[in-house]
Amino acid sequence: MLQASRDTAIPDVTNLNVALLGPDEPRRKVVASAISKHPGLKLHEFSSFPPRLDDLPQRLAQAYEIVVIDVDSEPDYAYALVESLCASGRTYVMAYSANADMKRAVQFMRAGVREFFTLPLDPNEVSAALTRASSHRAAPPPPDDNGRKIGKLFVFLGSKGGCGVTTLASNFALALAQESDSTTLLIDLGLPLGDVAINLGIKTEYSVVTALENPARVDANLLSTLVSKHSSGLSVLPAPTDLADVRATKEAVDKLLKVTREIYDYVVVDIGSRIDLMDSTLFEESSTVLLVTQVGISEMRTANRMILKYFSKRDDNLQIVINRYKTSDSLFDEGQIMKALTRPAQWKIPDDYAAARRTRETATPMVMVDSTISQTIRTMAKSAAGLLSEKNEKRGFFSFLR
Repeated sequence: MLQASRDTAIPDVTNLNVALLGPDEPRRKVVASAISKHPGLKLHEFSSFPPRLDDLPQRLAQAYEIVVIDVDSEPDYAYALVESLCASGRTYVMAYSANADMKRAVQFMRAGVREFFTLPLDPNEVSAALTRASSHRAAPPPPDDNGRKIGKLFVFLGSKGGCGVTTLASNFALALAQESDSTTLLIDLGLPLGDVAINLGIKTEYSVVTALENPARVDANLLSTLVSKHSSGLSVLPAPTDLADVRATKEAVDKLLKVTREIYDYVVVDIGSRIDLMDSTLFEESSTVLLVTQVGISEMRTANRMILKYFSKRDDNLQIVINRYKTSDSLFDEGQIMKALTRPAQWKIPDDYAAARRTRETATPMVMVDSTISQTIRTMAKSAAGLLSEKNEKRGFFSFLR
């Protein structure tokens, strides 16, 4: 295995649901036996891979904290399954093989596998892997001073201007509000030229400037007068329509986030490429940062520098989004992209020019019209909200998860 430990104590891994996918029964039983030695685990064995990928990886991610996959059985399909599972960023994926093939192990690690076992298993390595998986579980949002849970925070940051941060943030927030049916607020901090309102096709009277200039006055009552409503139910705190000269101090931003997260279940913030706010609570450990980039020399170089400087210690709460992605005519192959980003990208927004043009001409948000782009963004929103997909369920999904 690529990660090992000398710790021989049985870890505290209670309340972990583990899915073991192994078409080869002898190999699966060996792995199941090693995992089952740890009390408190709920192990579910599956003797076959799902017949189709579709939404199944998301369903597995919802049902199980750990998914263990046999990579010797149908290696190509196992690889595609791993990629889909790791796209959500929440599931701790392990893999095992009867062959000590370092090239294959590295291939699956690059796809997102956290632990790679080689048979025969070392019990100490299995224990260490389960310990890491247990500590990997995302903590619930911390309560505020009154013991109330605060809303989840999603921050969209661009590696460079023109990457499409505002379009993605706006459509993600709209999809999140619709899919979760929860209170959702979108804040435009792309000052002074934020375009969130234009992207959503709404007219606004007030803006975020009032809140930033008067942090001491920010409370639920003030926000109710500043926020605009989209027809989807999404609340929007837009940038000003004119070129207002406003300085968003750390204190003002922190106060705004504190109050809004006490009111809303989800707060989505578009900050463009503003790294001057790195010291604010926008980037606290509990927030999820979605770093938007493109496959280009300048964009990839900047993304690399930002990750190494600001996010090298972040794990699941940093999600890399490659916008306008297309497999053909790319300057970089998959290996070069991952090397530049130092980790796999969780999301790849397809380069669907026709869909993008259609939404621009009709002033309709992208996720309101069916396309490959809207499907991907809605999947992102469902993943962020921890939802199961109900629209495209197939009978095979249910039978496989039973």
